[in-house]
Amino acid sequence: MRRTIASSVVLTGCLTLLLTGCYSGSRPGHIGTNAPDFTVQDADRKVTLSDLRGQIIVLNFWATWCPPCVEEMPSLVVLQQRMKDKGITVLAVSVDQDESAYHKFLKQYGVNLLTVRDPSEKSKNLYGTVKIPETYIIDRNGVLRRKFIGAVDWAEPEVVEFLSRL
Repeated sequence: MRRTIASSVVLTGCLTLLLTGCYSGSRPGHIGTNAPDFTVQDADRKVTLSDLRGQIIVLNFWATWCPPCVEEMPSLVVLQQRMKDKGITVLAVSVDQDESAYHKFLKQYGVNLLTVRDPSEKSKNLYGTVKIPETYIIDRNGVLRRKFIGAVDWAEPEVVEFLSRL
């Protein structure tokens, strides 16, 4: 009986730590600070984050082999189409190692937004991103304003309203 109670206490403590680990403080690290700058060059293009200053950036780290990323991508494409005239740019950074799988995915799903492949994951690591998808909202001055962990429906009114207020 004692062992069962002790095990329950330990299990409860571990679950609490796991569930609060991402946001143990009032907000994730880097929020309210300048977004780490990076340059990624793949076979198709070269993208430097600071070159996009003056726009609101939706910086998404993703991969073709990640089911939540695949689920999220269509709404990112729609967000880009709907909000580009308001100065919002989606920058999708793929961590795919396989270049042909990346290109096949872009073509198959009609991904027509700014995307670049960073198989070294250097840009992702600058942000402390461990799992994907993760998305960072960067304001026009280059300051990180919000972080989303996991797939997001970018057509949700709350999300669109948040972006519109920046």
